[in-house]
Amino acid sequence: MTLHAQPYDLAATGFYFETVGEYQAKAAALRNDYGDPVEEFEIQFIDGEAIDCELAKAIGLYQSTIAQYFDAVDEWNDHDKRVVIIAVGECGYSFDASTQPSDFDVDIYELDTMRDLAEQFVGDGLFGDIPERLQFYIDYDAIARDLSLDYAQTEIAGTSLIYRSA
Repeated sequence: MTLHAQPYDLAATGFYFETVGEYQAKAAALRNDYGDPVEEFEIQFIDGEAIDCELAKAIGLYQSTIAQYFDAVDEWNDHDKRVVIIAVGECGYSFDASTQPSDFDVDIYELDTMRDLAEQFVGDGLFGDIPERLQFYIDYDAIARDLSLDYAQTEIAGTSLIYRSA
């Protein structure tokens, strides 16, 4: 994964980095054209996994969150990243140094449509035991419309998801 630190100081040139240590070393050594230290940077995601880019957008890459971002990329699996992306990026929760995916109550289904969710819920028995001969008469579109009151759709890193956040 490659990030870029773009100085707010117009008399300085930014740098690319791939680790927190590399960022800290380059930031500490950077001077502008007049020999003054550069203190503030805009952090930009340049290259890496699509889900890591989505995570960067959701939590916001700042000098103060770089270490937490690198830790999250290394330690969290894709499901954990999706939970945080949805909770912070879609539902308005905040992200800080102590944030963990388990802090959020988000149900995620890797499905394309609400109708697919309705069919899955009926198949899983959430509407009770429905005799096979009656399953052809179920109005999945009506169930999908009802589900859309509590569930929303999004796409993260090219994967269509349906979610509900408490």
